[in-house]
Amino acid sequence: MMSMTLLGLLGLLTLFILLALRMPVALSMLGVGFVGTIIANANKFMTVGMASDQAWARGWKIAYSNLAGETFEASSNFNLLVIPMFVLMGNLAGVSGMSNDLFTAAYRWMGHLRGGLASATIAACAGFAALSGSSLASAVTMGRVALPEMKRYNYADSLSTGSVAAGGTLGFLIPPSAGMIIYAVLTEQSIGRLFMAGVIPGIILTFLFIGAIYLVVTRTPEAGPPGDRSSFAERMASLARAAPIVGVVLVTIGGMYTGFFTPVEASAVGAFLTFLVAAWRRSLSLQTMGTVILQTMNATATVFLIIIGAFVFIPFMSLTELPANMVTLLTSLPIGDTGILLIIIAAYMFLGMFLESMAMLVLTIPVVIPIAMGLNWDLIWFGIIVVIVLEMGMISPPVGINVFIVKSIAPDVPMSQIFRGIWPFWFAMAAMIGLLILFPQLALYLPQTFVG
Repeated sequence: MMSMTLLGLLGLLTLFILLALRMPVALSMLGVGFVGTIIANANKFMTVGMASDQAWARGWKIAYSNLAGETFEASSNFNLLVIPMFVLMGNLAGVSGMSNDLFTAAYRWMGHLRGGLASATIAACAGFAALSGSSLASAVTMGRVALPEMKRYNYADSLSTGSVAAGGTLGFLIPPSAGMIIYAVLTEQSIGRLFMAGVIPGIILTFLFIGAIYLVVTRTPEAGPPGDRSSFAERMASLARAAPIVGVVLVTIGGMYTGFFTPVEASAVGAFLTFLVAAWRRSLSLQTMGTVILQTMNATATVFLIIIGAFVFIPFMSLTELPANMVTLLTSLPIGDTGILLIIIAAYMFLGMFLESMAMLVLTIPVVIPIAMGLNWDLIWFGIIVVIVLEMGMISPPVGINVFIVKSIAPDVPMSQIFRGIWPFWFAMAAMIGLLILFPQLALYLPQTFVG
């Protein structure tokens, strides 16, 4: 027999080893949670005097029951219908050319400025994020559109690739974000309120990114030469072309905010409107629709499996009492709430150097949420901070996933140049976290006035 805390630490260590061996996140959590539940329950029954064989039999029975129950609970959660709907919405937007329209509109209005193409990329990434909810989709889609243009205007490789890698991370913050959905489910928070909480920080972070580009081109003007100036007629035509996409975003987000739609209804309405726009543009064929449906099913199955794995792993962590012990340890430190928050942020930054953002989210929730609740932090506000730190991990060396995505689009650009280009945006994210700590209402104002 071993102590429950030691068992919890061994479980976490095993999980990290499996992830280091490239075992899928969902299966790693499922396996560790299932086996850990067996050992934890058997250990508990033996400590009260039950015979060893009976204790292990009870442990297996409880683990199987937990596996079946949590799998059914996760897969039958009506609120999770937002995942396939928003994924479908993003995939339809990708195949219908909406991403090109967003970039063209941003370019027409900003391209003539120094660093304007990079700023247009950030603005287009923010717009596409509001359709796709995916950082990877934003980076891939906008990278294919923007990188050739920036290369044509002789932009510095570091600025062009850095702006695409960083702009893609906005898909994790600006609703509808898959990361926010998983956070909401695991912490039992309102998906709609969490979406609303991401709107203002998402807009501010977009402007901080553009400000970072301005600082770079002010210091090194040749890094972002100005492009051609568009006429007023061209600018208005580009806005008209992008109007349907902006309209879909406003309907879905505005409908949720006013309470006209629930988040689930908004996701279905958004997917339907995006389908109508794609059909109106005649960009849908049987082959294209087949691809879109398969991509949607694949992404949905991946996210659901991660949630099921988390639902099995979290009860195991609760059994070990490791989260409760962490709460006791941190709250006993004489550093105050802000000091504890900074420790948590620093831990996330460190983990972000080695773990993929979604893996980091589902791994840390069982440990950090009890701490947040013990200190009476607002879990909506805390969730936005966590999401932004996870964004930082997406571009942090050596495992920043968005950096590798950009590298696949621009294979001729050395990795050192891409990582060099992300730092101004990394510090912009750090500044956004500082603003949220100083002014929590940036994240809480919309959720507090949210009708739904």
